[in-house]
Amino acid sequence: MNSPQPLPVDSSVLWAVAHGMYYAPHSVLGPHAYEGDVTIRTLRPLADSVVFVTPDAKIEATHEQDGIWTAVLEGESVPDYRVEVTYGGLTTTTDDPYRFMPTLGELDLQLIREGRHEELWRALGSRIRTYPSVLGEVTGTSFAVWAPDAQAVRVIGDFNSWTSGATAMRSLGAAGVWEVFVPGVGPGTKYKYEIQTREGGWVQKADPLARRAETPPATASVVEDSAYQWSDADWMEARAKRDTHGGPMSIYEVHLGSWHEGLGYRELATELVEYVKAMGFTHVEFMPVAEHPYTPSWGYQVTGYYAPTSRWGSPDDLRLLIDQFHQAGIGVILDWVPAHFPKDSFGLARFDGSALYEYPDPQRGEHPDWGTLVFNYGRTEVRNFLVANACYWLEEFHVDGLRVDAVASMLYLDYSRDPGQWSPNAYGGRENLEAISFLQETTATAYKRYPGIVMIAEESTAWPGVTAPTTGGGLGFGLKWNMGWMNDTLRYMREDPVNRKYHHGEITFSMVYAFSENYCLPLSHDEVVHGKGSLLAKMPGDEWQKLANLRALYAYMWSHPGKQLLFMGSELGVGGEWSERWSLDWWLLDQPSHAGLAALVKTLNALYRERPALWDQDSNPGTFEWIDADDSDHNVLAYIRNSRDGQKLISVVNFAGVPQEGYRLALPQAGTWREILNTDAPEFGGSGVGNLGAIESEDLEWHGRPHSASIRVPPLGAVWFEPEPGSTGA
Repeated sequence: MNSPQPLPVDSSVLWAVAHGMYYAPHSVLGPHAYEGDVTIRTLRPLADSVVFVTPDAKIEATHEQDGIWTAVLEGESVPDYRVEVTYGGLTTTTDDPYRFMPTLGELDLQLIREGRHEELWRALGSRIRTYPSVLGEVTGTSFAVWAPDAQAVRVIGDFNSWTSGATAMRSLGAAGVWEVFVPGVGPGTKYKYEIQTREGGWVQKADPLARRAETPPATASVVEDSAYQWSDADWMEARAKRDTHGGPMSIYEVHLGSWHEGLGYRELATELVEYVKAMGFTHVEFMPVAEHPYTPSWGYQVTGYYAPTSRWGSPDDLRLLIDQFHQAGIGVILDWVPAHFPKDSFGLARFDGSALYEYPDPQRGEHPDWGTLVFNYGRTEVRNFLVANACYWLEEFHVDGLRVDAVASMLYLDYSRDPGQWSPNAYGGRENLEAISFLQETTATAYKRYPGIVMIAEESTAWPGVTAPTTGGGLGFGLKWNMGWMNDTLRYMREDPVNRKYHHGEITFSMVYAFSENYCLPLSHDEVVHGKGSLLAKMPGDEWQKLANLRALYAYMWSHPGKQLLFMGSELGVGGEWSERWSLDWWLLDQPSHAGLAALVKTLNALYRERPALWDQDSNPGTFEWIDADDSDHNVLAYIRNSRDGQKLISVVNFAGVPQEGYRLALPQAGTWREILNTDAPEFGGSGVGNLGAIESEDLEWHGRPHSASIRVPPLGAVWFEPEPGSTGA
């Protein structure tokens, strides 16, 4: 009787499989039915012997070629089995990666092809999986990566001693996805993909969907399995019902690595949370936390879009930080960078040997200012990678919003390019129609899936409809950074007070367009780096005058229509530029003048939260009334903020270096007006020029209003008034 014969495989295919160069290793390795029996092949180079162990028997394998061992099991059913391998007298028993079915189903692959997989991180990347088995439950890691132009892909790492060819992946067809499940691989395992390009060369790449990475300068991806249990259910439930855009939003922008040097996510979950809560900010905004190789990029050149940087701890440590903020009643906004990515060889650049994530045309695919590559927004899989990434941070880390960096660079084909360095779109314009569509898809998807979040655009031009609904052709953001306000205001504040009268239009111009979009007023990290000096250093005068200028600026900012954002350290009045290399100058709080500035910011936040007049109609022109916009001779602004229910708050800001005694202020109604803020109060480091707590209206017409009062306005200071409860007149 003839012995059963194995499924025949061409010698050249066996050679390719043995060297990890075959696109379909599972078609050769693992179990396969053939003529009523089952052929099993396994790749075990340098083994002395190989035995397949089933629940009922042990079957010795025969070395066939190039480290491939083969055996035939009689019968048509494929039993559960393990592989017993002997090397130099040492015998080990392991499972076989090539006996498992694909971990991606047809629906996953279809959604990836169509660019509609909003939970892409659940399909691609590395994921711990467990399967039942007669011989014992099997736990391991599935690896899946999109590399459509690759000839072959293999995964290398700690688990196979970084041996090329040891663990080849299979192509799953037209979707361009490669996959393998490796039993025994657990959390913490380091790995990369080794990809054979169309030209035949090999490149090693970190996993684009890795949810953890090695701490730079190391560049491997790390298998991650979150065990975090969230405790913010009350926050998340309330957020879903909240009108975030119509509520108070005072944002503290933070670079986590330098707020207080030496603190990781877990330590910040105590110290930073307590500080932000004590200061009264409603939200904190993290500069990018996605993995990045170059620390001085501050996270704006990302290589690991799905991996929180390991510099400050694990992904679950970051979850703890966000959870603690939520339990403290503080929202978390994350900087997100879909505009460009670096050229580092281990990253996304020419990922499978082709221009995969970037535009192939350098006129679109390279960013001249930053030396980076631009995402190909016209490719469905690339759009999917980014849209799903936005969903990933909102879902897996419970963040309450994304601030999208460098939107202007995405919108314009000629951004930072000279004539001849760019090509127009299909209609002859300079708009990047694909990027516009991508941004609309991102904002619409985020708002659809995660009620109560906010999408914020850093957009520095006059692009129309940034915060208009996508249904009407807008980009669909909830807020836009008001870069015009920031530039005009800081230009005005740099002037010596005696010259400000000649620049009065710069401080009032923002109200011409304040309601054209839903704005956030930013005094961000961008204004305190690259030779710009700190906010304090921008102010004219001696130390007292500089701090007084800042106090007046902040009171003006907090009472201006729009949400507000302040970069860390600006509340302390730091004198030097910010650097990611060292902590903030916390010792300044030992100086009464700087402690006074911090106390003012805390007071501003408290008053802001408590008074809807300052926030509940930010997008409605009815929220704001000028009392006097034209007093350039005195450098004074006076205006009213109104709430929906009729509450009123008056802000008077004196940007002159002298007090305004007997200043006539028109009032919207008669009665007693209480001074609720004076930035010149001694507790803030001021000189104490004020109004003894209240002013009384007079029946003296002023600026077209029937009532007015004589007030004192401090030098380089601001005062806020509101009607005394029960004190109103006709």
